[in-house]
Amino acid sequence: MNEKLLRIGTTYIPVTNVELSSEWYVNKLGAELSYKDEDKAILNFANQSIFLVKSQDNQSLNFYDIYGEERFSLTFEVNGLTALEAIHSEFIKKEIRVGEIENRGHAGRNFVFYDLNGNKFDVWSELSSIFKERYLIS
Repeated sequence: MNEKLLRIGTTYIPVTNVELSSEWYVNKLGAELSYKDEDKAILNFANQSIFLVKSQDNQSLNFYDIYGEERFSLTFEVNGLTALEAIHSEFIKKEIRVGEIENRGHAGRNFVFYDLNGNKFDVWSELSSIFKERYLIS
């Protein structure tokens, strides 16, 4: 096999109310709405297509590790600690449920946040070098 997977193009996120959730992602995270019907919404942000899919109650992207700790499925990257601190403050002002900025023992710092449906996401202060090169970010 000479071909390989090149990127993740779409992420699907379960939500109970497509209308409210799509408004939340647009207003709180700056997503661009490109399509919406009663069962799904298609958003563009963080260089990816995100589908909000109407699901049953108590569904989320979250999972529990072997120690019983709730984990996130996605980590968003920002360009440096200053950017991480700024977006953390912005999320607090927008009344997004956020955790504290953490040192997890590896490069950079992180914090978690949650959407309206309790989907847990991570933000990391270290932007990938390949992404920086491709988009000429210093």
